[in-house]
Amino acid sequence: MTASASKSSSVNRREFLRCSAAALALGFPMIVAPGALGAPRRPSPNDRLRVGIIGMGGRARWILKHEALPGADVIAVADCHLGRIREAAQQVEGGDRWRVYQQYREMLEKERLDAVFVETTTHARVLICIHAMQAGCDTYVEKPQSLTLAEGRVLVKTARKYKRIVQTGSQQRSMPINIHASRLVREGAIGKVHTVITCNFAPGRVWQPRDTPDDLPAELDWNQWCNQTELLPFYLELYNSWGEYVQYDGGGQCWGVTGWGTHSLDQVQCALGTDNTGPVEIWPEEPGPRCKLTMRYANGVQVKLEGANRDLEDLGAIFIGDKGRIEILRGDYTADPPELRQHAPPVTPQGPNESVPHIENFFNCMRTRKPTNADAETGHRATTLCHLVNICRTVQRKLRWDPRKEEFIGDAEANQLRSRPRRKGFELPKI
Repeated sequence: MTASASKSSSVNRREFLRCSAAALALGFPMIVAPGALGAPRRPSPNDRLRVGIIGMGGRARWILKHEALPGADVIAVADCHLGRIREAAQQVEGGDRWRVYQQYREMLEKERLDAVFVETTTHARVLICIHAMQAGCDTYVEKPQSLTLAEGRVLVKTARKYKRIVQTGSQQRSMPINIHASRLVREGAIGKVHTVITCNFAPGRVWQPRDTPDDLPAELDWNQWCNQTELLPFYLELYNSWGEYVQYDGGGQCWGVTGWGTHSLDQVQCALGTDNTGPVEIWPEEPGPRCKLTMRYANGVQVKLEGANRDLEDLGAIFIGDKGRIEILRGDYTADPPELRQHAPPVTPQGPNESVPHIENFFNCMRTRKPTNADAETGHRATTLCHLVNICRTVQRKLRWDPRKEEFIGDAEANQLRSRPRRKGFELPKI
């Protein structure tokens, strides 16, 4: 062995021991997975990818039933409620062959997976993604990417440190017609953009415990489900409707800020070409918990959350420039002047198969190690807009935002809202 090789071996050994200590401190089983200690494993074009799914709720079932996983096999699934896995296995072809886990960490430890799809509740998502990336897995993570601003940045740092491929579930990023329309806006087809209008998305509500809890299902690990949040008694309403409550999401219902709002605000970021930054100011246009708001970017573009649901029902945004106007929808767009519709790719129908190009992009990037269409930074920046909306509505005043430092300028109260305490045993590792 040469001196340089010996030195390299020593460095790798120290890194291994350091990672081992960190994993044990987290209570996380030590995992030596492909690529965990060196360069990430790069599957060849002929390899079938071995995929695990964490969280077997509605979105996971939709993907398994209605979207293709080209060149991949679902090997194992995990859910803190075993009954949901059993129900899903009965609905999906091949479900009887899955290896089943209630503890996702056990699945990450025992299975040799190339990738995981994290289809969990929002409040559990980031920690699970971090564990998956530490275990050597590339990660497909649903939107919103995070519950808080702070944990979203930790997820990005983790992806960079472990050199993992991440795809955020903003599937319009991979629709050819959305890519085309976004490029038109970015490249000046409607002149200099000065105003963007999108829906005035609804905030979440605060969960208030009821007088009488419900009976805890025998197959549900409620402690694992609660994750970073307070360990409350079991309530069926909370379990079924968690996306409505700010302790678990930022307004995850259909027309909520971090529900469908994530798609629209991601479309704003894409067409403006601001995937690595964000607005510098945000202010309420009126009082109230669902007040209309305006954001201003450094180049002067103003994004207004003021449209009614019925006017922006296809989860897009209206871009207004000094030479025209383009409304980008989910899988389509309209234009004024109308000749901007020339040479447009075919419309992407909503429904089954609409996410196939996005999943294909994820798998292709796993093989090439190139960034995905909605990588960790891109997903974080789009989700940040959602968090800014919620924080501004909470403090009910104009805020100045530094998108480079990711902090509010001169506002201690608003800065405190970038994160929240996490329950013991569910802390994020320091990256």
